[in-house]
Formats: sequence, C-alpha cells, structure tokens
Amino acid sequence: MSYTINRIITNQDFENVDKRTRQALADHGFGVLTEIDVKATMKKKLDKDMSAYRILGACNPEMAWEAIGLEPRVGAMLPCNVILREVSDGVEVSAIDPVASMTAVNNDELKQVAGKVRDMMSEVVQAI
Repeated sequence: MSYTINRIITNQDFENVDKRTRQALADHGFGVLTEIDVKATMKKKLDKDMSAYRILGACNPEMAWEAIGLEPRVGAMLPCNVILREVSDGVEVSAIDPVASMTAVNNDELKQVAGKVRDMMSEVVQAI
C-alpha cells in the first residue's frame, strides 16, 4: 500500500506549484498550519545543498474535529502533510494517505473519517 497520493506537475516552476497547491487545499476546506522549507533548513543546519523541498502541514478543521472526537490522541498524527519537491521532470506533489497513516489505530470509525480525508486529498492533488 502506498502511503502517499502523488502527482508530477510538468512545465511549472516550484513557486507556481506551491501557489496552486495552497489554492487547491483552500478550495477543499484545508488550511496550511505549518510550512517547512527543507532545502533552506538543510543548508542552514548541515551546509548541504538539495533541490527545492517544502512540507506543508494542511488541516481541514471539520475533519480534525471529527477525528479528535473519535480518538483524542490522533492529534499526534495531524496535520496532513503535503510535500512539494523538485524532480527531474517537474515538481512532485505528494500528500499523505490518511488511511495508510491510521492503520496503527484500532478504531473503525476513525478509519471511515480517514477514508473521507483520503478522498478529499486525492481531489486536492488532482486539482493542482
């Protein structure tokens, strides 16, 4: 089972894909709560160069509310991360598959919520 939902965007620069990703997330009820510029962090902390790589921590408040209500410790697995990374043929967008990430939690109702979120994240990735 893959743990991410992936798409490669060609003929677009990294910042444009970032902008489109944020818009697609917003259009589907997600907000970006956190952002990590991995490229800049690796340069600063390790003096290592790498291609552009950004992690966006996205959250849909309604779905988070429902999940936390079903499983209070599930917050340790939130938000839903979306990564953007430069690859040889464009920019790859990868979103976490919530169903895969929730396999360790023994709660069938939570798995149903995770399925809804997976569908939403799939729609986000396709909308970019």
